[in-house]
Amino acid sequence: MTNKSLIRKLWDYTNCTIAVGIFYNTVQTETRERYDPMNSKTLMYILKRIVLAFLTVWVVITVTFFVMRAVPGGPFMSEKAISETAQAALEAKYGLDKPVPEQYLTYLKDIFTEFDFGPSLKLRGRDVIDIIGDGMKVSAKLGLMAAGLALVVGVFLGAVAALRRNKFVDKVIMVITTAFISMPSFIMGTLLLLVFALILALVPANGETSQGLILPVITLSLSPMANITRLTRSSMLDVLGQDYIRTARAKGVSQRKIIFGHALKNSLIPVITYFGPMLAYIVTGSLVVEQIFAVPGIGRYFVSSITGRDYPLIMGTTIVLASLIVIMNLVSDIMYKIVDPRITLE
Repeated sequence: MTNKSLIRKLWDYTNCTIAVGIFYNTVQTETRERYDPMNSKTLMYILKRIVLAFLTVWVVITVTFFVMRAVPGGPFMSEKAISETAQAALEAKYGLDKPVPEQYLTYLKDIFTEFDFGPSLKLRGRDVIDIIGDGMKVSAKLGLMAAGLALVVGVFLGAVAALRRNKFVDKVIMVITTAFISMPSFIMGTLLLLVFALILALVPANGETSQGLILPVITLSLSPMANITRLTRSSMLDVLGQDYIRTARAKGVSQRKIIFGHALKNSLIPVITYFGPMLAYIVTGSLVVEQIFAVPGIGRYFVSSITGRDYPLIMGTTIVLASLIVIMNLVSDIMYKIVDPRITLE
């Protein structure tokens, strides 16, 4: 073998080694980026979503502020026997005598620099942030209990319906869930209040006590529970038809392990995606339910602020509820990526 042919073989071997190394590094990088739940693409997506969240909240603030000011009337129009001088003094005290654009800029500055929503115009002597804090404690407790109940019962009923597909139990569950989805929460709440609180007298009608939260929790959980049931059923039916489930059965894996170790676990991905927005929906959707059951949550303050034209309280509750929805959607997307790293967020 001549030196020239030897050098050529060494050169070809070196090029082959380099090519294999580049290919291996490329595959390893792509695999790491694909299955790492917090790779650079995911972090960039989260950053973009955070920026979009701030823009969304800003749009909500702007639209609510100017629409509220455009409606005829004012917060002191309902005051009895109030003179023009007294009304002018009240407007000057709360800065309502200034031009609307100046009020808007001042409000934005107070929010983003001091996180100050201002004082309530109707609940004299109380700041809006304190009112929202007191109301959110009750609403959050109510919402978390309703979400937990909806999740547990919904997943259980969905799994039962999937395992008993086209059987009598499956048909009954589908009929009940369809009814719960179709019926508005205020109708369901009124019906439960009439039957269990007034006729049967099993629970108190007033939601200010711990026992009085039973009916509001059930009312808020029925519609989300029905949606979770249907999501779990459809997802589990799809998983049970996969090849790896048939392979597990052929290998003699027990039915219990197949259901709880494989089918149910993989069928919960759509439920996790739905859970974040569902939690925000329950808290924001509790406004009417809190009025029906006299629950001292943020819903009561929100409704009373609208009827009383309490501008700072309307703005404060709207901002908090909008922020909650935006945050829950973002958390839901991140959880989706963590549970299933194959998902690409862009």
